[in-house]
Amino acid sequence: MLNYYYRDSIKSFLQKETSTIVGEISMSDNFDTRNTQNRAWEIQIKILKEILKGYKGKLFFEFSIPRMGRRVDVLLIIQDIIFVIEFKVGEDGYNQYDIEQVWDYALDLKNFHEPSHEAVMLPILVATEANKSFLALSTTSHDDKLFNPIQTNEIDFKQALELAIQFCSEQELIDGEKYSSGRYAPTPTIVEAALSLYNHHTVDEITRSDASAKNLSDTTEVISDLISVARKEKKKKICFVTGVPGAGKTLVGLNTATKHLDHQNGDASVYLSGNGPLVKILQEALARDRVRREKEKGNKLTKTRARASVKTFIQNIHHYRDEYLRDSNPPVDHVAIFDEAQRAWTKRQTVNFMKRRKGIDDFDSSEPEFLISCLDRHEDWAVIICLVGGGQEINTGEAGISEWLKAIHNRFKDWEVYISPNLTDAEYAAETSIKELIEVTRVHLNSDLHLSVSMRSFRAENLSNFVKHLLDLDIEKARHSLRTISDNYPVVLTRDVPKAKRWLKEKARGSERYGLVVSSQAERLKPYAIDVKSPMNPVHWFLNDKSDVRSSYYLEQVATEFHIQGLELDWTCVMWDGDLRYSTDGWNTHSFRGNKWQNIRKEERQNYLINAYRVLLTRARQGMVIVVPEGDEQDHTRDPDYYDSTYNYLKSLGLEIL
Repeated sequence: MLNYYYRDSIKSFLQKETSTIVGEISMSDNFDTRNTQNRAWEIQIKILKEILKGYKGKLFFEFSIPRMGRRVDVLLIIQDIIFVIEFKVGEDGYNQYDIEQVWDYALDLKNFHEPSHEAVMLPILVATEANKSFLALSTTSHDDKLFNPIQTNEIDFKQALELAIQFCSEQELIDGEKYSSGRYAPTPTIVEAALSLYNHHTVDEITRSDASAKNLSDTTEVISDLISVARKEKKKKICFVTGVPGAGKTLVGLNTATKHLDHQNGDASVYLSGNGPLVKILQEALARDRVRREKEKGNKLTKTRARASVKTFIQNIHHYRDEYLRDSNPPVDHVAIFDEAQRAWTKRQTVNFMKRRKGIDDFDSSEPEFLISCLDRHEDWAVIICLVGGGQEINTGEAGISEWLKAIHNRFKDWEVYISPNLTDAEYAAETSIKELIEVTRVHLNSDLHLSVSMRSFRAENLSNFVKHLLDLDIEKARHSLRTISDNYPVVLTRDVPKAKRWLKEKARGSERYGLVVSSQAERLKPYAIDVKSPMNPVHWFLNDKSDVRSSYYLEQVATEFHIQGLELDWTCVMWDGDLRYSTDGWNTHSFRGNKWQNIRKEERQNYLINAYRVLLTRARQGMVIVVPEGDEQDHTRDPDYYDSTYNYLKSLGLEIL
């Protein structure tokens, strides 16, 4: 159910005094009632009173969009049309940011608000002092009854309404009360989720609440109970949460971290990740948001100060490790959440790093063993939550989850262990370690510690199944999985890079983010102006807008699996190079050295490359285009044979050809 600060019938609204309406709006809790805001409402009310004469329907002021943490100025229902209206009082032009803002509001409702799914929706930006208006009605290829935004000044606003009603309405009446009370089931990006949770929203407010997504709440509740009991009974506990790609593991971790920020009462937590780009992006997004919110309140806050406060609970795991190498005291935090725990380093990798980079010759622990030892310094209680992705190890020296279990087995038998039963699945490579651990300590199995439904793509929960079958070379299962998602989640195939880029731009609406993603081994895409070795700043790529050439929108810089793991875009273009080639005997894996491709012979590195493509193929929330280039007979490094077999395999799965 969505809320609002004022709801009325058009008839009643027209009869009320402006001051009465402003008073009712401003009675809402915690709302800014500065004179400037009251004045804006007065102007909006005056305009609406003029243009709504003769109409019947409902209107709402400050209609909530929880996923975005924002409110629509006015939501107007006339017959069967939902008008999403954003006023820019005093503005004499149409800022691109403002156009995208009102479009994003309408997109959010269309995608996540059940009564909006089949409704005609028209976003309108009203720049009251603009010299001209743009009233043409147009839609996109999505065919979902959502129109492109109309841009109008105050004078032409009534004409915009009349035009829409004349051409769009089928005379059916939408019930305003049922509309506002309809189910709202969003699936936020991880950046949106972090912003909302940090600003005191709950998981229930910003995520789906349907039966298939129920275990997200169940998992967070189990973890909260574990923390509560550990603190009360002075115990140390470690739990392992598993989940399919995009199921919400990071969301669970952030939710736990934001619930336990009280350093004064010893209830502090820290969210830790070895994923450097993810940490930087979350820290920057939270800092920017906090600066913006303070500015809206009339307060001045530097981004440096905002970033400092954010870093207390979101940190890079390696920085955390280095701090407690230096400091032998217990950590400030009693609760530590390790995201993508399977990526922690093996003993060999950690020992070599400590010797080479830190000058420590006597270090003798794996990274998981040392990290547990840090929390073990607490004399009373501590909780560790390991968020585990299966089949996502993508870099040399990443231990997988068995290294954590071995550390408990060898040094921390007094810690109580809680694991997802799915940790025994082959993709986690931990079954032997679990059996050995059960012999020396008590292990609790809890099915609520597994997240089984992908939340990343609100259009295709079964995308991860399709990608798994595709990479497993299980053609029949891949075809079946594709059929289950194709109606709502387009996956298209092409050999033409410019055509793929046009497809992305045509599909994306509002500020929906799109970009090029490639394997870090894809070194022969340079003829297409794609260089995986070219430095890119993930903060700019993921957070900056369409005016910035460094952003993903420009389709110039590319993100590899290392930049994008744990994050997502709305639409992706996956560029498939000759590093991973289909054959009837299995995937052939290659790396480019000097001036030629070389076979990858180590099984570990072969798996890293396949997992890299698993990451790339599961990053899009709404759809993706896969590009397999044709190659070039004149270039021995881009022989068409390197690409044709892969293209034909993907085509055989039933992908739509662009």
